[in-house]
Formats: sequence, C-alpha cells, structure tokens
Amino acid sequence: MDLDGVRVVITGAARGTGRLLAEAFAERGAQIFLSARDLGAAEHVADAISRRGPGRADAFRCDLAVPDSVRVFAAAVAGRTSHLDVLINNGAAYIEGDDLADVSDDVIDSVMAAGGTGTVLLTKHLLPLLRASSRPDIVNMISACGAVGHRRSGAHPAFYAAKHAHAGLAEILSHRLRPEGIRVISLFPPDFVQDGPRQADSDLTARSVIDCVLFAVGQPRDCFIREFHFEQVTSQLTGLPEQRRRRGQGRQ
Repeated sequence: MDLDGVRVVITGAARGTGRLLAEAFAERGAQIFLSARDLGAAEHVADAISRRGPGRADAFRCDLAVPDSVRVFAAAVAGRTSHLDVLINNGAAYIEGDDLADVSDDVIDSVMAAGGTGTVLLTKHLLPLLRASSRPDIVNMISACGAVGHRRSGAHPAFYAAKHAHAGLAEILSHRLRPEGIRVISLFPPDFVQDGPRQADSDLTARSVIDCVLFAVGQPRDCFIREFHFEQVTSQLTGLPEQRRRRGQGRQ
C-alpha cells in the first residue's frame, strides 16, 4: 500500500502497538506526527523512523489526561501542516484490577480523563485539519473492553468505563461525520500479544490488528468500515511474560 505523503497523527506511539502503527505507516511513505507522555521516548521513535524512511516522523509530548497538554499538541500539529489525513486515537493508560479499590483515586481519574475527555478534546481540536483533507479518517483503537457484554479481560473497571466512553464517541461521530466524507473506524480487539505466530490456534497479535487498520484506511472512499470485532479464541493470557502481553489497548 502506497501512503506517500499521507499525514498521520498517532497518540501513545512511544512503544507497543502505537510505535508499530507509526512504523507501519512510515514504511509506506506517510508523514507521522506521533505523541507520548514522555517526549524523550517519542523523539527516540521519531528519529528511528526518519532515519529508516521512506516516511518521516515528528515527535510531540501529549498527556491525554491533561487538557492543556492536548490543546498544545493539537496546536503544534496545526503549526506543521495545513491538513491531516488520519488521526489514530491509540493512547490510553491500561490498569489491571478486579475491584474498584485496587487502584487509587488519582489513577482512576487519570485513566478516565485520558480515555474519555482527552480523546474527545484531541479529536475536537484536530477536526478542522481533518476537514481540510481529501481523504480524512479517524481510527479508534478501543479494545473489546469497550464492547457491550465483554467481561473476559482482567482490566480494572475504570479502564472498561474509559473504553465505553471512547466507543460512545466513535459511534456518534461515525453517524454525524459520514455526510462530510470523514470515515470513523473503530477496532475492538480482545487482549492480544505484541509478537507470536499468526496462526488460527494462536493469540491475536499486534501485527494483525495493525493490518486491519491499514486495510481500512486503504479502501476507496465509498467504503466505510465502521468497526472491527475479533473472536477471542483463547482465554489465558495472564501466564505470558509482560513483554509479550498486551491487555486491552493503548498504553502511552
């Protein structure tokens, strides 16, 4: 797929799936504006992408839990480009826990703010740039935790709540922005691993999730793929080493 010159914002792109998304788009020629809470980590990824080519990347700090940080990031992107082709809402903090009391009030507040308010604000402030594009897409990396009736993740209830907020935003935007030609694409992957064999009896991998994003973005403009839902064919990911585990979606 040739994405030469396509301009893409990716949040939570300093590691994990966010970094893989940035690399995949850049490998196809896209210009990446990537963000993370840790500016140094974001710059490290952007430098590596720009050296490898053919696309290039610019790094920014953005803490989705802090509205001023979101606004500064959006303004910085607007200062670099007159339009935006793809916004990938990937960044969100993941937390585990069966009981509400398993984490502090501050952690709950941060998770809800990043996954809910921060995602709404960033989409709001980047929407004028998307409207200036001839091929605008908003991609939401939500997680099966945002799907009604899903109970199979060990994520904390606050993470579930944040993902339902993200899903609600995506649902209404898909309806309201479609007349403008802005596609809103949402993915609801179950717990998945970063690496592994891509076979029918294996855990879903990040690469397969990313391939779905690339497929949807690459479709002709008359094709609106609203949601990707995945079968969760395995149920025991908790025994995997942390470096292979990917609970839900979106760590910044």
